[in-house]
Amino acid sequence: MLQMFHQPVMLAPSPVLRCAGEQAKLRMLTDSTGSSVSTMTENTFPVYSVDVIVNFYRTEILTSQEAKHLSKSDLTPVPKPEAVQTLYMRVLHLLYRFRPECHSMVPLLENIQYPQYYEGATAITSVYIRMLQFLPMCLVYDFSLNDLLAPKKQRTLTILSAIMNFFHFRKQRMELMLEKQAKYRADMDRLQAYTKSNLDMEKKIEIMMVIPPEQQAEADELAAALAELQTATMHECQEVNARNDSIAERKTIIAEKTQKLAQVKVDVSNLKEDIGRFKSQIVESPEELKSQMEKMRENVKNIKISIEDSDERVVELQNMVQSVTHTEAEIQQMYNLLQDLESSMNGTKHRQEEQLELTAQYEKKQKELKNLCVEEGQLRRALAMRLDKESKQNIRRQKKKDMKEQHVQDVLGQCNQIHQKREEMAERIQEITGETQQLKAKIQSLRDVCSKETERAQALYDTLSTSMDELHRRIQAHVVDLKRDVTKMSEHF
Repeated sequence: MLQMFHQPVMLAPSPVLRCAGEQAKLRMLTDSTGSSVSTMTENTFPVYSVDVIVNFYRTEILTSQEAKHLSKSDLTPVPKPEAVQTLYMRVLHLLYRFRPECHSMVPLLENIQYPQYYEGATAITSVYIRMLQFLPMCLVYDFSLNDLLAPKKQRTLTILSAIMNFFHFRKQRMELMLEKQAKYRADMDRLQAYTKSNLDMEKKIEIMMVIPPEQQAEADELAAALAELQTATMHECQEVNARNDSIAERKTIIAEKTQKLAQVKVDVSNLKEDIGRFKSQIVESPEELKSQMEKMRENVKNIKISIEDSDERVVELQNMVQSVTHTEAEIQQMYNLLQDLESSMNGTKHRQEEQLELTAQYEKKQKELKNLCVEEGQLRRALAMRLDKESKQNIRRQKKKDMKEQHVQDVLGQCNQIHQKREEMAERIQEITGETQQLKAKIQSLRDVCSKETERAQALYDTLSTSMDELHRRIQAHVVDLKRDVTKMSEHF
């Protein structure tokens, strides 16, 4: 009766107990099974205040109409069983999609006599079993029937706090899963975009790698011209290096000659100073003066000759410098041409590197594409197998559905019979209740008559007791008089 079922039958519209007799029966069931309420001394979750719990269950758990009726007085100082049961049913509905009215249903496979007797207890027992399965996930292990039938304040607040803590945890995990799902979708979109861009780049690489036939001759000519230009550039670089070496040697020679010329000029100026100083100091003979003058003239001639030689050498060096500057200008032009050629070569090299990178990326994307194709094949095979299984399951489900429909028709016929029996039993119960009321009225009238007779008997008893007391007093008085007379008579005798 308490297990899950497929085709339920509605026995009662209300999901909570409606009479104290049913609650007493369930209390007796609780006492017979030996379940007792144990106090939870240690909790791994916070126990919230009543205001926080009421606000949370109003906004998150209950529907609009139920939230209006829920108040703080339903939980404190003594929790109302109906309110607590409604909260538990709504929690089960929110978590397991188990509607509150389904708790009042029993399986049709069970042959139960007088099912109307189980209407109230079925809902409570169903809620109790579902809560026993659910509350261990909230770290509450000692749930009992008394928590539904006669809930206590602290126990109820602890259980509701545990459920509230579980809902907070569930909300956080759902947000985390939604974030991961959004990230996964973004990654899949990015993967599709990358795959599309890879295909476009592959097409561009193919277009760049293929040389049109009309440009093949021009490409061969450009390749030959580039090879000739490279050889000519290498030869000119060697010539430029040789000329730079010769220019450096000539610059060193010019520097040495310039230094020697400056030294000679310094020596000539020193000699002139010495001659002027010696002329003023020394007085010599005319012969010695003549000989010295001749020597001086020879020295001057030699100096002039050396100066002329040096001038000629300077002119030659100037011509050489001009030729060197002209050569430097030509070399600079060649250097500029070489720089242009180097930049073009660098551009060509950069393009070749880009081409190699694109080729590597193309190979990598080709491998990824192959892997994706393999995965796609696997997924398609899995999808085909799943579709096959689904078709088989649909066929089985259709067969089961037909069987269930037939079973439902049979069950509906049984239900109609049960409803007829129920109506007959209800009429019989009404007759019995009418007879019971008549008996109660007769009993009440008899009680009234008995009470009146009792009052009369009490009055008679009171009068009789007073008369008996009076009689006893008189007898005692007569006994005393007799004793006195006896004593007197004994004295006379």
